[in-house]
Amino acid sequence: MSATLLQPDRGQPARSIDIVETAGFEAWLNAQPQRIRAAVSAQKLTGKAGGSAILPGDTDDWSVVLIVEKSDLGAWDLARLAETLPEGSYRPSREAGASMLGWMLGQYRFDRYRKPEGDGPRVLLSGQPALIEETVRIAAATTKVRDLVNTGASDFGPAELEAEVSALAEAHGATLNVTRGEALVKGYPMVHAVGQAAAKGREPRLIELEWGDPKNPRIALVGKGVCFDSGGLDIKPSAGMRLMKKDMGGAAHALALAGLVMAARLKVRLHLLIPAVENAVAGNAFRPGDVLRTRKGLTVENTNTDAEGRLILGDALTRAGEEKPTLIVDFATLTGAARVAVGPDLPATFVNDEPLAGALFAAAGEVDDPLWRMPLWDGYDEMLKSDIADMINAADSGFAGAVTAALFLRRFVPEGTPWAHLDTFAWRPASKPGRPKGGDALGLRAAWAMLKARYS
Repeated sequence: MSATLLQPDRGQPARSIDIVETAGFEAWLNAQPQRIRAAVSAQKLTGKAGGSAILPGDTDDWSVVLIVEKSDLGAWDLARLAETLPEGSYRPSREAGASMLGWMLGQYRFDRYRKPEGDGPRVLLSGQPALIEETVRIAAATTKVRDLVNTGASDFGPAELEAEVSALAEAHGATLNVTRGEALVKGYPMVHAVGQAAAKGREPRLIELEWGDPKNPRIALVGKGVCFDSGGLDIKPSAGMRLMKKDMGGAAHALALAGLVMAARLKVRLHLLIPAVENAVAGNAFRPGDVLRTRKGLTVENTNTDAEGRLILGDALTRAGEEKPTLIVDFATLTGAARVAVGPDLPATFVNDEPLAGALFAAAGEVDDPLWRMPLWDGYDEMLKSDIADMINAADSGFAGAVTAALFLRRFVPEGTPWAHLDTFAWRPASKPGRPKGGDALGLRAAWAMLKARYS
């Protein structure tokens, strides 16, 4: 995502974007000359929010009119224009504010596997330099999530995920530690168990990045990095496997959020943890009925090899807790039950601490990145009871699947440590302005706004 898509307004030549509120549309139209009214009529522009039209100038010049619902522009008000206007520079008639993000993301294209469409860039002249810089960072982080999730699993396995974290560490002077092989077997047995059937070159690993002054408050960001999920021996049907390249979406979110934290130099000691695996089918795949050891010392009876994300996160959360962080946030494309409950747009969000919940959900509202709170309902803990081990990984009943998955994870979070778990879809099944079909960051901006408010 090019930073040149946004530039401070220093009077450069640009076409104008006249922004008109729905309530004032008729008055605006009545004040226009006949040629403008004729153009509006020909393009069937009404006072409905989101509508736009090209307006003729006095000679061969032209401008744009955009109808919005209210004076404070939302994140996506300019997104459709960014998708459709020709190359050039544009100047809105009022401060673009939050809508600058939609302007940038409206020009996102994933072109790894096909010829770029061209036609850009379209530059918006608006805002103060500091606001533009922040918008560019967030757009770049969102683009990173989209690109990683959209990439096919043949081109993005555990090794490539490690390379992404390594590049991030190098860019910000962070330290990188990767555990694999025999050390993984001993130290992170659930990560090893889930990933052990993967082909050579796609072996499982636990990736850690640390950055910042050790004297600052420690925060841990954890992301589920299942680079492809076949379901294991409890294999998914073909329809269920179609999008499983996106099962590392949680890792993409955590990685992008870590990049934002370091770029803004928040006053934290950052600990990023990504368990990276491929849940494959082979003779050495872990099995239903296996009892797995964990880093924490608990035992887990594996009731479903397709409930693997919570297993690898359990070991990673244990490792995060060993360093006594003041806050843990994890992202995971964890359960289909969350999508059934709240659909693709709302990350099902579980929080064990009321001040953290208040800050996180307030931030989500401020930046138009919605979350939906779900209960850590103690009464469902009994659904994780095992006859032969400390717990099972997936309840047989099918009830409250997102809740029981979160309760499983909670057992690996140190008591008293504020923790938020975002069960995010990381995918758009249908296009919206600025949000094309495919991989997307859902919950990233909310978490970033919360961290920035706390630690900057």
